[in-house]
Amino acid sequence: MSHFSTKSIHGGDHVKPTNDVISPIHITTTYSYSSNPDELIPGGLTDPTTLVYSRENHPNAAQVEAIVEAITGYPTVVYNSGLSAFNGLITHVNPKAVAIGQAYHGCHGIVDVWKRNFGTKEIDIDDGDYSLVKAGDLVHLETPVNPYGTYFDITKYATKAHEKGALLSVDATFAPPPLLNPFDFGADIVMHSATKFFGGHSDLLAGLLLVKDQATKEKLLLDRLVLGTNIANLESALLVRSLRTFELRVARQAKTVATIVQFLNENKAKFPQLDKIYHGSLQTDDFIAKQYPNGHTPVFSIELDTDAHAKSFPSKLKLFHHATSLGGAESLIEWRAMSDDHISKKLLRLSIGLEDPRDLLFDLVNGLTEGGNDANALVEEIKKLSV
Repeated sequence: MSHFSTKSIHGGDHVKPTNDVISPIHITTTYSYSSNPDELIPGGLTDPTTLVYSRENHPNAAQVEAIVEAITGYPTVVYNSGLSAFNGLITHVNPKAVAIGQAYHGCHGIVDVWKRNFGTKEIDIDDGDYSLVKAGDLVHLETPVNPYGTYFDITKYATKAHEKGALLSVDATFAPPPLLNPFDFGADIVMHSATKFFGGHSDLLAGLLLVKDQATKEKLLLDRLVLGTNIANLESALLVRSLRTFELRVARQAKTVATIVQFLNENKAKFPQLDKIYHGSLQTDDFIAKQYPNGHTPVFSIELDTDAHAKSFPSKLKLFHHATSLGGAESLIEWRAMSDDHISKKLLRLSIGLEDPRDLLFDLVNGLTEGGNDANALVEEIKKLSV
């Protein structure tokens, strides 16, 4: 009987073509056929042990899929980016209508392409006219939602989708396993930008789709072949590396973010520029405890009192890199308007990494107080934190 951390290290051992403890990076694009004519059997394009051409499959990609399947229990397809995963999803479903709300702007961009090219109807996931949603259509929910790190009730949207015969896809990038399993709450397909927490080191692009049955996986693999969106050799080798520390990283990040958000929220009155804090741990909805039994997303957002204060705040920090993306070992902060021109210019998104939470809090407190009278007292409180 194996558990999460064991599976994340050994879950792909059975598809390794060598006896290297750490799988080599297979840089080849093509593979020699068997010299035995009896073994030359056409087909097998969805078999991870059939190696023909790296756009179809290669050992590192097969190992990624096997490991994710081991830790989640669901058939998995890996892609060369999160957006490629979403494109594979919408291509597979081929919806005539898509219900979507607050979600990654790239996903909205792909929906816009489908609207332009195929006349796909887009409706708001909450307030749209669900009479337009028919059997075979798609309801796409992002939770936790970017950039806020707040949560939606998956069961609620699963019910809305299934009443219409539509599929519910959930982008759970901000709450990877073991924080959230959307299938437990009615999801039909789960998407992750594996660039983020699965990758965990800000050095690779990847995407994942998790489905409920092997037949759907095989259809997605055949689509991936002609879409040209298989993950590359180097990136998949890096992703296998990342999966070896996956549970440890996410558990640490979830614990740290809880410490930081709680401290900021409890001392909010001492930060004159701090207007709002957004994070799922601050929500009081009944579904939260069931949906997130193992901790909260390591991403949260804050709003400051003015655009100017928000724009300048990252430059006051020493440990947080001012950069987009999330999920890495290093903490990031982004004045979100840099990559999303529809968002409030007062908003900053923070991705918590693997640094000591006390050091991150020192950094944030110093930036928010600018060495004011409250800074020394807050620093003393931080020193007493149990982490």
